[in-house]
Formats: sequence, structure tokens, C-alpha cells
Amino acid sequence: MDFQEFKTHVLARCGELGVTEYELYYQAAESVSCDAFQREINEFKSAAEGGVCLRCVWNGRMGSASTEALTHEEARSIVDRAVDNASVLESDDPVLLAEGGQTYEAVTAPRWEMPRTEDMVSAALSSLEQIYATDSRVTDSSQTQVVAERSRVAICNSRGLDLSHETVLSALVVGSIVSENGETTDGFDIRLGALPEIDSEAMTKKATEDALRKLGGGVAPTGRYPVFFAPEAMCDLLSTFCPVFSSENAQKGLSKLGGKEGSVIASPIVTLVDDPFYPGSPLQRPFDAEGSPTCRKNVIEGGVLKTLLYNLKTAALAGKQTTGNASKAGYDAPVAVRPFTMYLTPGEISREELLAGVEKGVLINSLGGLHAGANPISGDFSLQSAGFMVENGSLTESVKSFTVAGNFYDLLKNITALGNDLETPGMGSFGSPTVRVEGLTIAGK
Repeated sequence: MDFQEFKTHVLARCGELGVTEYELYYQAAESVSCDAFQREINEFKSAAEGGVCLRCVWNGRMGSASTEALTHEEARSIVDRAVDNASVLESDDPVLLAEGGQTYEAVTAPRWEMPRTEDMVSAALSSLEQIYATDSRVTDSSQTQVVAERSRVAICNSRGLDLSHETVLSALVVGSIVSENGETTDGFDIRLGALPEIDSEAMTKKATEDALRKLGGGVAPTGRYPVFFAPEAMCDLLSTFCPVFSSENAQKGLSKLGGKEGSVIASPIVTLVDDPFYPGSPLQRPFDAEGSPTCRKNVIEGGVLKTLLYNLKTAALAGKQTTGNASKAGYDAPVAVRPFTMYLTPGEISREELLAGVEKGVLINSLGGLHAGANPISGDFSLQSAGFMVENGSLTESVKSFTVAGNFYDLLKNITALGNDLETPGMGSFGSPTVRVEGLTIAGK
């Protein structure tokens, strides 16, 4: 039974029981991955998962139930279980459902197709051969991976909402490992796109060059001097600390930004955007996990906190409108708050111009220990880092095994320059140019 037929049976059962307020949420995904190692395919995986969650109002309270089985029996059972759940709840949280008939912005993401198995195998093996060809110091530990996923979300409710959206993405991941004089280093790259359009040769060259630049690296000297975060490192920080912009966390006292909307919280050159329609991204979404329209918004604009991110519940508690940032980690997960594509807007100067005139500094392009070394509540972080020294305006020796420490809230205020090299590395959920920050502590030699 497909979701449309299942939905018909669920709504019929709601009518039989007199359930007049409800929401049916469907999420399904199929994924395939192919790994190449030592010139052969060493792993191929295929998976499919998904299910349905029903939330309904019974006697003024919201109950829920979920299932993975789309059958006639489960369509009746899921309603009965949701009603039973509502009957025993003692929560008086407001019951909020999105209204139907709203306007939704059109998605402009490219319409990719799921790649064929033979094309995935060919891309993984040929990319691995390209890694070997980049340099004689590349080792057999190098690896490539091709991943693809098709996902679909559908939401309907008793207020006239009936929406669905499908996303297809594919990506190539390359990892180049090099060895010289007993020292081993690595470099990685990942790009989204239709497989025939991905420049695998450029990726493998970049990954190997990144690995080679790390050979012979020392330890950055201890001190306080300008720190430059490369896009990939700044994106790691944004990913780790994005919960501070959640209204849910602010209302629970888990963010220091509660009550700060309209206040200066960052350098005047900082504008932080959340964009569900980021150009070229396959992750564009016209509606959130509650069916509310999504929209591009400046979370920080010119250093001022313009808005936190809201879903229906947190917006109602704050007396505001939702920003369309409701999120669910899975079909049966609770509704939370998350950004779509969050990025720092770039400046107007190149990285070279950003570094010019700096007598001594460090460029960080890799951060480790983000789970253990960062506290999203206090904003404090102390992270293992790697990158390059900046001396007299130029990148010099590679450095590693040093720690950068500071506070995310202070970091926002101490951003003094932004490059024009905006990137959205990895899966494209976060973006940043190269960022110059003052006031951070480097602990090394």
C-alpha cells in the first residue's frame, strides 16, 4: 500500500472516532553507497527506511503514534493508539497545526536522478585510480565513496494542508593518504552533484595536495595572534554552535541569546543567513516539518540578532510568527528547530588580501574534538587544530597538534575581516568564507 492509500484509510478511521484535529507526517528514504579501496569495490550498501507518524488532538491534548507498516490494519491501529496516547497525557502544551492554503516559494534545485549501480561503481574505481596517479607518495590506504539518496516527505492535516516534496542527491567522496619518511597524512574532498558533472580529477588533485601540504608540519607556537578560519573549519564551528540560534534552546535556557533579538551580538561586518533555497543546493525545501512555508532570513544582520529560528510551538510561546524552521530527525521524532543552509555572507577581498600585512598568525583548516571540546550552551571551545602559519602576509609551514580556545559568542564579536571565498563544503548545510578572528588563544609549543 502506498502512502496515498494509507492516508485515505487513516482519515476514514479519524472520521469514525470523531477525531477532527490531526496531522499525518510521512517520511521515506532509499540510499545506496559504493566504496572503493585498493583498486576494488570493498563495500556496497543499499537501504530503505521510513514510516508515518500521526499526531491528533483528543480532549484538548495532542497524542501521537507511528508505524513503518503501511497496511489497512495499521491505518486503523495508528489512530486508535494516538487517541489512547492523548488520553493518558498530562501535558497542557498548546496544540498547533499549520494552516492550509498558504503560499510556498518554488524550489529551484536541480532535478537529479538516482545514479545507476554500474555508474556508481565506475565513478568510485576511476576516482581511486586518479588519486593514485596524482603522486607517487599516495598509499593503498586511500579510498573513494559514491553515495546517493532519494527521500520524500509528505504532510497532511485537518486544516487543509496537503504537501509533498522529494529530494535526490548524489555525492563523490575522495580520501587521499600520502606517506613520506615514515610520516603519513591525509586529505579529503566531497562534492554534491550528478555524477557525470562532478570533476573527480580536480577533487582527487585537491585531496592529494592537501595531504602533501601537511607533511613535515610542526606545532604552532603558543600565543594570542590573528586566527584565520578556512571555510571548512568555520563551517564546523557553525555546525557545532548553530543550536544557540534555536528559539527552543533559548526558551529552555540552553542558549545565551534568549531575549537578545534586536541586540548587537556580533561584529558589524557579520551577516548570518539561513536559506532553504540556497542556489544550487539539492537540499532546498519549500516547507518545514510542520508544513509551514520556509523562507530566506538574516539571523544576524550587520552584527544585530534579527531573529532566532522558530517552529509553531516556540513562536506561539514567544508571541511571534514561525520562521519555518521546524525539523524532525525522523518520521517518528519530536518536532525540533534547525536551520536549512546557514552561512556567513562573504566580504569583498581575496584570501591573499585577507592575509596581507599580517606579521604572524595561523590559518586553521581542520578542527577536531568538536563533540568533546565544544559546549554549545556556554559557547566555550578548546579544539585540536591543524593548518598553516601566516608570516609576513603569506602561508608558510604547515602546523598541527595545537589547540585553539575561545568562546563562540566572543568570536562573533571579534570577527574583523571576511574573505570573498564563500564555500558550502560537505553536504552543503553550512557555508562560510575565510574568516579573520582576534582574541583567540593558541596552545602549542
